Amino acid sequence: MRKKIHRYPLLDAIHSPADLKTMSRKEMVGLCADIRECLIDVVSTTGGHLAPNLGVVELTVALHHVFDSPTDKMIWDVSHQSYVHKLLTGRRDRIHTLRQSAGLSGFQKRTESEHDAFGAGHAGTSISAAVGMAVARDMNGADNHVVAVIGDGSMTAGMAFEALNHAGGMKRNLLVVLNDNEMSISPNVGALSAYLSRTLSGDLYSWVREETEQILSHIPRVGRRMAQMARKAEEAVKGFITPGVVFEELGFRYLGPIDGHNLDHLIPVLQNIHRLKGPTLLHVVTKKGKGYPLAEDNPVSYHGTPKFDKTVGVLGGGSSLPAYTKVFGDALIELANIDPRVVAITAAMPTGTGTHTFAEKFPERFFDVGIAEQHAITFAAGLAAEGKRPVTAIYSTFMQRGYDQLIHDVALQHLPVVFAMDRAGLVGDDGPTHHGTFDLSFLRAVPGLVIMAPRNGQMLRDMLFTGLELDAPCALRYPRGSIPCAEPLQGFSLIPVGSAETLQAGSDMAILAVGSMVTPALEAARLLAQEGFSVRVVDPRFIKPLDEEAMLAAADTGTVLTVEENALAGGFGSAVLECFERHGVTPRVRRMGIPDRFIEQGPQDHLRAELGLCTEGIADTARLLLAGRTRHKVLRAAAGRTS
Repeated sequence: MRKKIHRYPLLDAIHSPADLKTMSRKEMVGLCADIRECLIDVVSTTGGHLAPNLGVVELTVALHHVFDSPTDKMIWDVSHQSYVHKLLTGRRDRIHTLRQSAGLSGFQKRTESEHDAFGAGHAGTSISAAVGMAVARDMNGADNHVVAVIGDGSMTAGMAFEALNHAGGMKRNLLVVLNDNEMSISPNVGALSAYLSRTLSGDLYSWVREETEQILSHIPRVGRRMAQMARKAEEAVKGFITPGVVFEELGFRYLGPIDGHNLDHLIPVLQNIHRLKGPTLLHVVTKKGKGYPLAEDNPVSYHGTPKFDKTVGVLGGGSSLPAYTKVFGDALIELANIDPRVVAITAAMPTGTGTHTFAEKFPERFFDVGIAEQHAITFAAGLAAEGKRPVTAIYSTFMQRGYDQLIHDVALQHLPVVFAMDRAGLVGDDGPTHHGTFDLSFLRAVPGLVIMAPRNGQMLRDMLFTGLELDAPCALRYPRGSIPCAEPLQGFSLIPVGSAETLQAGSDMAILAVGSMVTPALEAARLLAQEGFSVRVVDPRFIKPLDEEAMLAAADTGTVLTVEENALAGGFGSAVLECFERHGVTPRVRRMGIPDRFIEQGPQDHLRAELGLCTEGIADTARLLLAGRTRHKVLRAAAGRTS
C-alpha cells in the first residue's frame, strides 16, 4: 500500500483549532507557508479573494492559537478574508469547493460551521455584531471572549464608529483587531511597537495603572484632579509613539501598531490581551498579498480574482465584448467632457464600478468617499443642490445601505442625482450577500424616482445621457458581465421618459422583459415562432414611470409573461399587475423572476438556468401559458354551445 503524500504537511495535520495549541513557534511559521501555498493553489482554480487572505495568515494563526473557537467568538468584517479561518476550522478537505455551487462560501456563514460566529459579506458590521454578542454573553453569565477583526478600509464605515462609541461606553470585555494593510512598518518601528504593546498590555503595567488611579482618586481635594492629570500625561506620551488617541478617547485600551506578520510579536500581545478586562483595540499592520509577489505588487487586481495561472498571474479571457461596467465608465467620461457639471462618486469601488478611468481624466471631479454609502448619497445630494450633476456609481447590493438617504436626502428634495447601479441581478460566485436582486422592489416605492434598465450597451449610454438631462433623481441598473452583442457604442440619444419599445410584434401573447432578460426573451420568441406562435416582445425600458399604454396593448393579446432578474415580490411584474388592476383588464399573467428566497452562489448562467431565467426557461413557461390559453378558449366555446 502506497503511503499518502501530504502536499501541505503541517496544514494537513490541522483538523481543528485545538491542533494549533501544541505547535511550536517554528512549526507555526511552517504552517503559515503551507497555508499560503494552499491559498494560491485553490484561488487560482476557483477564483476568489486572494490578496486579503494572504495578508492575514499569521494573524489568523495567532488568534486561533491564543483563543478557543468556537467557544470564543471570532467575527471577520466583510469576511472575504476568512479563507485561512476556514482552513484552520475543519474545512481543509472542502476548500477546493470554495465559491462553487453547493461548495464553501467565500464568506463566513453560520450554517456552514460552528466556528463561523456571524455571517457577513458587507463591510462595517463586525464590531456591532461583536458588541451584541458581548452583551448577550454577560447577560447569560458566560466568560468567553469576543473578537472582531476589521480592516482599515471598513473603518471608513460610519457604522463601525457607532459601534466603537457604544462599546467604549459600556466597558465590556471585547477585542477589536484593526487590520491595517495600507501602512508599511520598518523593522525598528515594528520591534519598538511590539515591545511597547507587550508592556502596555502586561499584568504589571495594568496593575500599576489601575492601582495608581485608585490611590490618587482617594487623596482629599486634589486626588481626582491628579488622577486626571496622570491619565492625560499617559495619553500624551502614548500619543507621541502611537496613533491610537482617538480609540482611547472612545473608551478603548489601544495597543499597537505591531507587525501583523510576526508571530513573535502577535502571540505574546494576544496572550496578554487574553487576560485584560474591558474593551481593547489591537492595531496590526499587514501587507495585502503577502508571500505572492504578483499580489504584493498589485493588490487591487488580486483582491478578488477570476481563475488564473499562478505562475504568470491573472490572465485576461472570457468574452471579447466589453463589460457593461466599461461601457458605463467610457460614456461617463464622454458626457463629462460635454458637461462640466458632471461629477462622479464611488464608495471605495473605483475599479469595480469603472470610475477609475474617470478619476484619471477628471481628478478634481472624482470623489471616492470610502466604504460610506450613506455619506456618498447625501454628499451627492449636496452637490446636486448646488447645481452639479453627480453620478453615484454603486453596486446594487450596496445601494441597500443608503436607502434612507435616497428617500430623505435625494428623492424628497427632488434632487437630480443619477445612481448607476452595477451588478444588478445575479452576480454569481459571491452568493447571496452580493446578488443585486432587490433594487427594483425597494426603489419602486420611492416617489419621483425614475428607474431604467438597459438591454444593451448603447441603451446604457443613452440612459445615462437621459438621466443627466433630467431635473429629477434616477437610477439605472445593469448586470455584471459583458453586453449581449457587438454594437457601435457611439453618440447619445435622449429616451422619452416612461416609454417602452416593442421589439417584435405578435398576437398570441406578449413577453415583457426587463434589462438582461430582453435578449433571452427575444430568443425564446423566435423558438416559439418556429412552433407557429405569434409572440410580441416588449422592452419597457422604464420600470418607473411605466408605459401604461404599452402594457395595456400587451394585455390585448390576452396572455402576458413578465420576466425580470429581480425579486418577484414588488418587482416589475408587480408593477404590471398593478397597472392592469388600475385599468380593470384581466389577461392571463405569469411572472418570472427571483422567488422569495436567498439565492446561493454559482455561475451566473447556471443560476439563471436553475430559475428558468434563460431562453429555454422562458420558452417553456410561455408554452404552458399558451397551452392554458388554448384550453381556456375551448372551454369558453363549449360553454357558449351548451348555453
